[in-house]
Formats: sequence, C-alpha cells, structure tokens
Amino acid sequence: MSALSKPTLFQTRREYLIFFGVIGVLLLLRLGWAYNHYRDFIAKPFYFTYATVERAYIKHKGHKRYQVIKARSDEGLHFYTTTHYRKDLSHTRIRLQLFPDASLSFWNYLGTGYLKSRIKKVERVPETIKDTLFKQVATQHSNPVIASFYNAIFFATPLDAHLRDKVSQLGISHLVALSGFHLGILWSMVYGLGLLLYRPLQQRFFPYRYVLMDVGAVAIVLLGVYVWFTGAPPSLVRAYAMVLFGWTVLLAGVELLSFSFLATVAALLLLLFPTLLVSIGFWFSLAGVFYIFLLLRYTSHLSKWHVMLWVIPPGIFLLMLPVVHLVFPVTGIWQLLSPFISLIFIPFYPLVMILHLLGVGGLLDPWLAALFALPNTPTASLLPWWAGVLYGVLSLAAIRYKSAFVMLMIVAAGYAGYLFA
Repeated sequence: MSALSKPTLFQTRREYLIFFGVIGVLLLLRLGWAYNHYRDFIAKPFYFTYATVERAYIKHKGHKRYQVIKARSDEGLHFYTTTHYRKDLSHTRIRLQLFPDASLSFWNYLGTGYLKSRIKKVERVPETIKDTLFKQVATQHSNPVIASFYNAIFFATPLDAHLRDKVSQLGISHLVALSGFHLGILWSMVYGLGLLLYRPLQQRFFPYRYVLMDVGAVAIVLLGVYVWFTGAPPSLVRAYAMVLFGWTVLLAGVELLSFSFLATVAALLLLLFPTLLVSIGFWFSLAGVFYIFLLLRYTSHLSKWHVMLWVIPPGIFLLMLPVVHLVFPVTGIWQLLSPFISLIFIPFYPLVMILHLLGVGGLLDPWLAALFALPNTPTASLLPWWAGVLYGVLSLAAIRYKSAFVMLMIVAAGYAGYLFA
C-alpha cells in the first residue's frame, strides 16, 4: 500500500473471514430464534391482534367484490388479508382474528405473506402530518395518477395500479421506489445547503472545526428523520445505512468505494433486520450499488463528470437488465429511455420539491402526462434461474479480473439486444 493511499476496511483476509464468519453465525442464531416464533405462530388455531392498515384496495372476482388489505400488526408482523367489509379500510386500525396455518411459509412470515382473518373491530386513525402532506401534494394536481406519482417519490406511498404498470413498462421503477438514488440527491441538497450556511460562520468563529463532521452530522440526522417518516422501505434503509457508515468511514480516513465496504453494510443490515433477506427491493438496490462500484473500478482513468453522466446511467441499465428479469418479465421498447430519464431525474427531483413547497407542483404535469401516455405493447421474458446464477458468478469474477468485466458487459449488451431487437 502506497503512503498516500487510504487504509482498507480489512487489513488482511483473515480479518475479513473472521468478521463475516461471526456475522454469519449471529445471523443463523437470529433466524433460528425467528423460526421458533414462526412455528409457535402457525401452531395456534387462531390469534388475536391489533393491526394498522398500510394499504387497502378493492378487487373483483366475477361478480364478487372484496378488499385486499396490507397490514402491520402491533407485534411487527406484515401480512396481506382479504375481507368483504364494505367500508373503505384505508387509514384505520383494526382488531383482527388471524387464522395461521402451515400454508404460510417461513419466508413469507419474514416478508409479507397471506393470512386468513376475521375483522372484530375497526377504529379510524386520526389524520397525521403525513396525511396532511399527502393531501397538500394531491391538491396541486388535477390528475390523480400524477398525484400518486409525486406522493410515491416524496413519501414512499403505494402507486396507483395503472401507474405501477406504466413505470414498469418505461423501466423507471427505480426512480419511483425510494432508494439510494433519491437519498443521494437529498444528501447533496442538505449537505450543500448546510455547507453554504456553515462555511462563513466556520471561517470567522471556529476555523478549527471539521466541516464534514459538523455539516455531515446535521445531514445524517435530517436524512434519518426522513427515512423514519417514509416508513423505512428496505431499499431506503440500505441506502441510509450506507450513507451513515460511509460518513463514519470518511471521518476515519478509511477507503470508501470498496466491495468490502458494500459487503460489510449488507451483512450488518441483514443481522439487524433479517426480514431484508426476503426483500426484493433490498437485493435490487444492493445489486445496483455493486454494479456502480464495478463501473467505477474500471473507469477511474476517465473524468468524474464523464463517468457520472455518460457511463453510470447506461452501464447500470445494461448490467441490471438480467437481474431485474430474473423476477420481473415486463419488457417494452420505451425502457430504452430509462438511462436518459434517470439523468433528467437528478435535477427534476429537487426542482419538483421546490415547486410543491411554492404551491405550483402541477407545473410539469403536461410533460409527465405525455410520458405516462406513451403507447406500449410490453412482452414477457423471464431469465432462467440457472442463467442468473452464471451471470452472478461472472459479476463476482469481474471484481478481480478485467477480462471477466469485459465479458460481463458483452453478455449484458447481448441480453439487451435479445430483449429489444
């Protein structure tokens, strides 16, 4: 290691193996504890609990009408259930009799599985500050679909069903689901504004203070409050942990952009929140950061701005295509716009925040309406699991071997050609 290079997170391979070995053992113990709770839960003929309704919507099956509810129990269990209750159950707290059985798998128990239930009592939840903000955003738009879009990118609310299909067809789901992309923009805004206000005071009154520590601490706290306010979606939790850990690592003078750093954050998050094991959003966001690190590794000789503008957006689009198509089969020609829309989103996100604060959030609605109205005839194409495994092995090999990275890019570009040709 040269005199000017930063120290790595782990100095030897032995340290690396010991750390992840300990994390692995602790994670297995936590999963074992959770499995015992799961076995006790499904062994009960019924179970009474209070739950907060996070989402409720109407579905039809033939001539029958029913509500689908996504809820979180007071014990922290997330689940779906259905009911023929006629009144809208949005923004309610309900007393439920649950009927668990072995059809609920352990992985669904960790994630969000389906449970049969019977509603015993319904209580209206008082309107919160969050609800007030939802309404303030929605009243600035005549189109409820666009209002749903803005509430999703600001507060992580569920998307309108029609809009969810459109963003999938456009390949911009990563822009609508709050993740590290959004948190990175917010960090830049908060830290940049804080620096602007702090720097003159520091230079005059306390030049001995470290800007990154003081302004960074304020930014970390504000972003933490925001993550809590949005309900802490898994991809945002991963992103916040990386920002927090990354800030700490920078203060310690340790190398930041390393795969060891990414693996350490992921391991600690899984230990703290084992439910992330079954979160698709978490794994997608982790894969996205992995491929960003991979691209940065082999483009370090290029200008930083060239990399951020012309390498990262199309590179991530290509490299993530096989990963996404392991789970989501939707493919449409307009998905080729995704890298360009991602670039535009960087200035768009803070701009629309300011417009909504000024009460003119609907200013860009015609442009959004035109984007969401693009005609599309999507096709379905899932990548076989065995191909996904091979792609994953090649991705890991690309960390060490440039030839594997070149092959990875060729495979990703070839798969894109197969999908869109």
